[in-house]
Amino acid sequence: WVVSVILTAACALSLHFVGMEPWDALMHAFSILGLGGFSTKDASLGHFDSLDIEMVVIFFALVAGINFSTHFLVLSKRSLRPYRFDVEAHYFLGFLALSCLALAIYLWPDGIYDDFLTTLRYVTFHSVSLATSLGFATTDYTQWPVFGQLWILFLGSFVACSGSAGGGIKMIRAVVLYKQVFRELMRAMHPRGLQNVRFGETVIPDHVLHSILGFLFIYVVSIVSMTLLLIATRLDVMTAFSAVVACINNTGPGLNLVGPTTTYAVLSDFQT
Repeated sequence: WVVSVILTAACALSLHFVGMEPWDALMHAFSILGLGGFSTKDASLGHFDSLDIEMVVIFFALVAGINFSTHFLVLSKRSLRPYRFDVEAHYFLGFLALSCLALAIYLWPDGIYDDFLTTLRYVTFHSVSLATSLGFATTDYTQWPVFGQLWILFLGSFVACSGSAGGGIKMIRAVVLYKQVFRELMRAMHPRGLQNVRFGETVIPDHVLHSILGFLFIYVVSIVSMTLLLIATRLDVMTAFSAVVACINNTGPGLNLVGPTTTYAVLSDFQT
């Protein structure tokens, strides 16, 4: 509770300092630290059209996407060293930074925005927003090429850290699953070799690996089955798929008919 109150207060004060009215700053601070995505404005963060506000939101969304146990250790030990030893946070921040840069380079030649820095601004904000399951929007990213749209949608499936307010399967599961796939490939080439799956310095037991694989199976089956069900109601594939992924990951906006400039009210009662 202390960690949450301190971070929420810091976020509200920061938003007020860069131009938000006190009430808006407080409401958005609650939404950002809880990664809830609700805004006091119909146009979401796009209403303010402020780079300073977006930078504050990005920073605190990243903070909310890190394991709150790490924040607690920082507070209790009065040291930043726990951030250094949080392996999952390193993957979280590193993957997001790489995604933002790569996606900005990919979109820049299309001329959607005036220059590279503007492109990087909008790419970074929406990558962080959807990856952490915050769900705020400042522009209509459905105008991007389909690859860019799907990439930021998929970020919300795994990027947020365990113990955070973010959705998806969590970064630690994604990394462990990747290492498990790599171990199986190594086993195929070296059947007698001893291959362990490690996360940092910790060896992951086989029963934990089996549990993660079972979780992933349920996750994928849920997405596929719900997408097919929505398609059966005559909904287009992109809207159906993105709506299911956004809902299961608790991201908020999807693509096409349920993109950032519209709402889920366009769906029928059965679809919703």
